[in-house]
Amino acid sequence: MSPKRPSKRARTRSTARTAKGRPTLASRADRYVLYQRAVQDPEPEIAFIQRVFKRTRGRAAQSFREDFCATAHLATAWAKGHRARTAIGVDIDPEPLAWGRANVLAPEPEQVQARVTLARANVLEYAGPKVDVVGAFNFSYLIFKKRQELVAYFRKAYEALDRDGLFFCDLFGGTEAIVPSVESRRCKGGFTYVWEHARYNPIANEILCHIHFRFRDGSEIREAFTYDWRLWTIPEIRECLLEAGFRDTQVWWDPTDEDEYRLSESEENQPGWLVYIVGVK
Repeated sequence: MSPKRPSKRARTRSTARTAKGRPTLASRADRYVLYQRAVQDPEPEIAFIQRVFKRTRGRAAQSFREDFCATAHLATAWAKGHRARTAIGVDIDPEPLAWGRANVLAPEPEQVQARVTLARANVLEYAGPKVDVVGAFNFSYLIFKKRQELVAYFRKAYEALDRDGLFFCDLFGGTEAIVPSVESRRCKGGFTYVWEHARYNPIANEILCHIHFRFRDGSEIREAFTYDWRLWTIPEIRECLLEAGFRDTQVWWDPTDEDEYRLSESEENQPGWLVYIVGVK
């Protein structure tokens, strides 16, 4: 089961030249561009955040912090969507932040750039202005493998929120989520996105996953992005949110027969499922 929005850590390998001596498509490709084309779609995610926030709080959210933001594609789209919106992107890795600053934020008008703050920082240590929404998407928070680490992060997210703020994270699972597998999908631009579940450890509930990119000339970028995660369950995430101080949690289930996520407390298990989990301050 392939997550719709994998996270952003990497090592890259590709064949440098074709048999005819020309540079391969893989060697000329930018893995961050490929990632955006293959798996990122900020507008529906922003629309979902606003729908849930308005339903829960009766108003539109204006300020947003994207933790583990990498290239800050979502944070930039948030600020771009309305002149009243501001965004903060936080990530500890300087490479995707620098790429995002140059290739995502810089092309935007100055008024949009002024509403976006990018911070190179550890999300467990960053202290910025309070916001309406904190988001940890692309399953990025799954890097926290111990309960005390996860609760500590959720507590930092809680502290970052205004008094009526909401915390959003996403999660995947299902009967096939723990089975080593490889899935591929053709993408615009003449390349193939490949999601690999390489290994699962049932004792620790840890998974190792990779993204590869393949091209029509036979070249590829192997392990363009690699993820070493603990696959937490929905009840565990909800319990940790409450332990961190949130007064309530919501589960929004991705149905197979509808376009919109639905608020739910009971579902049949599936080979693969996706949910948003919301912490209510």
